[in-house]
Amino acid sequence: MNHPTRADWVTFPSGADEIRGYLALPEGVDRPPVVIMAHENLGVTAHRRAVTERLAAEGFACLTVDLFSRIGGEPPKDHTTPEERRAKAFLAARDEQAVPDCEAALDYLSGRGDVDVSRAGAIGFCLGGGLVLAWATRTDRLACVVPLYGLPELPPAYSPTGRVRSRIAAADQVRCPVQAHFGGADTVIPLDQVTRLGDTLKLSGHHVEVHVHEGAGHAYHDDTHPHYHPQAAQTTWEHSVAFLRAHL
Repeated sequence: MNHPTRADWVTFPSGADEIRGYLALPEGVDRPPVVIMAHENLGVTAHRRAVTERLAAEGFACLTVDLFSRIGGEPPKDHTTPEERRAKAFLAARDEQAVPDCEAALDYLSGRGDVDVSRAGAIGFCLGGGLVLAWATRTDRLACVVPLYGLPELPPAYSPTGRVRSRIAAADQVRCPVQAHFGGADTVIPLDQVTRLGDTLKLSGHHVEVHVHEGAGHAYHDDTHPHYHPQAAQTTWEHSVAFLRAHL
């Protein structure tokens, strides 16, 4: 499918804060199903906005939540090393804040009347991949989630507790089907963590798919990233869209 789309920034409340998001809608589709997108640690980049529009072209109302809204819409800048940059980005979008922001995005969409939030799913990338997994353990509002290279275990520096934050430990508590994607050559995510995550997800009793794409590194879906892997990106996209369509 290739629907024409319209897209723009929107704002909505999350608690006492105003959050922005990038919303893309398919034209000619009556009350389309909803996909909430959670971005990677770089924020709502031009690539992330383009992917939001691509999902709308497939017939979904897609809202990418700016998890850095409170700090100007960009990840923290006060870092001296790439590792410190990543750690501060994860801390700025910690679960305790980001999960409610995603819930608030659904609340906003439910008030519009032109989309169908009774058919809602979520997709996330890297930071956002782990986030949508965490969200799926805490809500019954999602019909499915699709995490792409979400870290199964956040290292202590990425966690507000200063200890490892494990997505694996709670994975058996997801309340909806999951289709997860990882790169087989990802140097950020050990494959043993991927295996343990998949095994634990299956204990939830929900339909679970874990796809490992041979030769693909971290962030392989991003065509602006050095690790972009065209074949893995295309296969992931086809699987993801089909999964969302099947459950929404």
